[in-house]
Amino acid sequence: MTADSPTAGTASPTSGTIPGTAPAPPVLAEVVRSGFVEGHHRGALVLLEADGSVRRAVGDVTSPVYPRSSNKPMQAAAALRAGAALTGPRLALAAASHAGEEFHQRLVREMLADAGLDETALGCPPDLPLDRPAAEAQLAAGHGRTRTAMNCSGKHAGMLTACVAAGWSTADYLDPGHPLQQLIRESVEAATGEPVAHTGTDGCGAPLLAFSLTGLARAFRSYVLAAPGTPGRQVADAMRAHPEYVAGTRQTDTAVMRAVPGALAKAGAEGVQALALPDGRALAFKIEDGNSRARGPVLAAALAGLGVEAAGLDGIAASPLLGGGRPVGAVRAVL
Repeated sequence: MTADSPTAGTASPTSGTIPGTAPAPPVLAEVVRSGFVEGHHRGALVLLEADGSVRRAVGDVTSPVYPRSSNKPMQAAAALRAGAALTGPRLALAAASHAGEEFHQRLVREMLADAGLDETALGCPPDLPLDRPAAEAQLAAGHGRTRTAMNCSGKHAGMLTACVAAGWSTADYLDPGHPLQQLIRESVEAATGEPVAHTGTDGCGAPLLAFSLTGLARAFRSYVLAAPGTPGRQVADAMRAHPEYVAGTRQTDTAVMRAVPGALAKAGAEGVQALALPDGRALAFKIEDGNSRARGPVLAAALAGLGVEAAGLDGIAASPLLGGGRPVGAVRAVL
């Protein structure tokens, strides 16, 4: 074997590994432009049966990850446990990554006012709405970035409501040692069935708890199967009844919860997605590179893997690629 032989001290071009390193995560989606595969999105995915057993696992679904905003239903459940009187759209918004549309921001302000607070109490940073038309309208009206427009402001308003109800300090509500954050940690560990592996800081400034994708799917399953009236079930019911407050009028989570009866869905940053069906089937996945364009196609394919077919999912099954302003390809799942 010569020094320039393709097998001399190098990995196979198709192996995705370098000798002595862990193998690359499996491909979940491919990027196809003009009939040519120009890239891939790798990651991990787990599907659970109705009884909670693993139906399919792709990649590493047992090591901890940051679920990002897919944590929000558990954070909202902890707010209820603390005594927050949140119901209906307000509870859905407390578990939301809202798009910053006018009705989202208005309700955040109302929640704060009812707690005797205003926008300055929010610990999340100022931002523009996720929804592009809403962002353009906000800028056209002469307004820049605001805390209420930030997609996590509903969660923060829910946390502040809980602190006021419990008589806890609102100034340091994002400190990991705060009673509310300790209660959130307990709620996460109870729902996932796992100890929190690591604590970091989310993009909104709130403590961020790491656990496995399997634990994430298990948590969503536990909420849809929880007894009526329990905090987890209250959150699940509010989110499913008011999906536009969980995401927005043009967001994937909203479309999925409208298309699939009884589905509980919540996306997270860095390509995370969790979902549970009312019979206990559940899924969770993470796109390794964090690119959100693969989330819809992988979610549609994962739902198909659970036996779910719905006409309303057609719009997310492929993420179009444009050339000269017209579709010339798509990001598509390869599960």
